[in-house]
Amino acid sequence: MLARYNRFAAGLYLAADAALAFAAFAVATYVRTRLLSPTPLYPLSYYAWIVPLAAGLWVTVGLLSGVYREIEPENLKRAFWDPLRTAVIATTLLFAVTFAFKLEYISRLLVGLYALADFAAMVGFRLAARLASPPLRRRFAALRHVLIVGRTPEAAEIARLIVSNARRNLALVGFLEIEPGQGAPPATPFSAYPVYPLGRLRDILHEQVIDEVVFAVSKDQLDNLQEAFLICEEEGVKTRLVLSFFPHLISKVHLERMGEWPLLTFSTTPLNEDLLLLKRVVDFGMALVFLAVLSPLLLLVALAVKLTSRGPVFHHQMRSGLGGRKFRLYKFRSMRADAETMRGGLEPLNEMDGPVFKIRNDPRLTALGRFMRRFSLDELPQLVNILKGEMSFVGPRPPLPEEVERYEPWQRRRLRMQPGLTCLWALAGRNQLNFERWMELDLEYIDNWSPALDWKILLKTIPVVLLGRGAS
Repeated sequence: MLARYNRFAAGLYLAADAALAFAAFAVATYVRTRLLSPTPLYPLSYYAWIVPLAAGLWVTVGLLSGVYREIEPENLKRAFWDPLRTAVIATTLLFAVTFAFKLEYISRLLVGLYALADFAAMVGFRLAARLASPPLRRRFAALRHVLIVGRTPEAAEIARLIVSNARRNLALVGFLEIEPGQGAPPATPFSAYPVYPLGRLRDILHEQVIDEVVFAVSKDQLDNLQEAFLICEEEGVKTRLVLSFFPHLISKVHLERMGEWPLLTFSTTPLNEDLLLLKRVVDFGMALVFLAVLSPLLLLVALAVKLTSRGPVFHHQMRSGLGGRKFRLYKFRSMRADAETMRGGLEPLNEMDGPVFKIRNDPRLTALGRFMRRFSLDELPQLVNILKGEMSFVGPRPPLPEEVERYEPWQRRRLRMQPGLTCLWALAGRNQLNFERWMELDLEYIDNWSPALDWKILLKTIPVVLLGRGAS
């Protein structure tokens, strides 16, 4: 999990340094020609080859010197030392090239200014990243709750790494002991974390938000963990196995690392965290744009709700999101203000099987609410939920917590994907589907997820919404 984060951050830093290298040349040219020296330069076409060479030198020196090997935005010393080391070596090589090939037309002052500008830009980027990393992680990366199985020294070390990397959105929930009465794991700093018996694994997955389970056990304990692995797979919880007992790593097995420990990862949900982060960034950007563009419509609908019926404009409802996280879902109120108190008497009229409650001609709907439901206008405030990172544009619909309590174990896996406004069920009939088929379509989406599938669903949802198909 940490290695994947570092690969993404390293790629971001490398791309930023390459872009800044090009920008630094433009700044150096401006300072040289407009502010410092009236002596004209040779035409810029003479420098066309040196700009990509210089950018390539900067990035190559950074790669060879290990600048991108371990990204630590919070390390203030490295924010200055990495750019300084890169700039000194790369500038020396650049001057060596100009002298070796006797490139007299290359302005030495311009090259010096370029080196200073690039150094300053790299330092500035790292300082900005240091300040921006915590809020960006909070905005775009959900807190990952980790449960550790085992009380081995490896379990204690994994726990230490999780706690020390809390800034990277990792949180230790506690430990599971395989044999009763073993007590706390052999690591004094973590004695404050709860220790549960292994038999309570399923209950803990239901009662708490658990995103990952790490098995840090000895080789002879694996035979006793088959049921635990199956529970995690059935619930859709990402599972990792510490391979401390393997003398060699099998090259065909996809592994991740946490510190020095190799982890074998099992997951029945999308594993590419880089693409999932891209999904979140696209959701955030699209939600901002839609809120701005649709603000007149939002105001108009809000005014219509206020004028046509008594009660608040918005309806707030607790829902279960990613991994069972509770959040407040926003909708325009489409029912009478006392709709919740009337539900008990309408239960016999429920037209949906399973734990979901739906009535085609719900008497609690207002006239405006019936129109809003048909064209999904009541869902527009959920753009705020998407902006907050609680929902996505595409994903399984967020259920009520009391519905989740009645799920069969295999149905809970749908909670392992960020809930959304639309999904495959919306294309297959929306509220006309039975509950089991609805759940199957959600799991089909999770099993086949890709950015291309998201766009395909979004584009196909547009005519479904505009024509009001399957809504009630």
